[in-house]
Amino acid sequence: MPSGQPIPPLAVSTPEPAAGGDSRPAAELRILYDGACPLCLREVRFLSQRDRRLHPVEPRLAFVDINDPAYDPAAHAGVDYRAAMGRIHAIGADGEVLRDVAVFRRAYALIGLGWLYAPSRWPVLRQLANAAYGLWARLRLRVTGRPSLEQLCSDRCRLGS
Repeated sequence: MPSGQPIPPLAVSTPEPAAGGDSRPAAELRILYDGACPLCLREVRFLSQRDRRLHPVEPRLAFVDINDPAYDPAAHAGVDYRAAMGRIHAIGADGEVLRDVAVFRRAYALIGLGWLYAPSRWPVLRQLANAAYGLWARLRLRVTGRPSLEQLCSDRCRLGS
């Protein structure tokens, strides 16, 4: 997509974990993402499209927009809005909470591109990758022209979530 053009609305369904009479298996990884972040939306769109192309019947990934007013931390391993906005989080089917580069490493492995993030497991590169992600996480809102994390959290509290 040429730069400067708006990103069309994200058409990503968020399957809920299987329960009761639902025979669908739960996604292997639920990624919590900021639906108001244009760069985050591009990444989610890429991951979702590749996942659905490789696994059309049972996608491995599910996506949860933390900006949805109905977002409930209790349904997502207790990851609250502030934590999710500050750094990327995902929840594995086993309930394990992943953060930072580990989220991308697992997501890319599930869509057949694990080799891209595999070097981030190596001790020296792990430290560099985590430091680079930490810098990105601190600057993300400013780079995308958004209010500060404090302002977003304050606005969210005023809305009652």
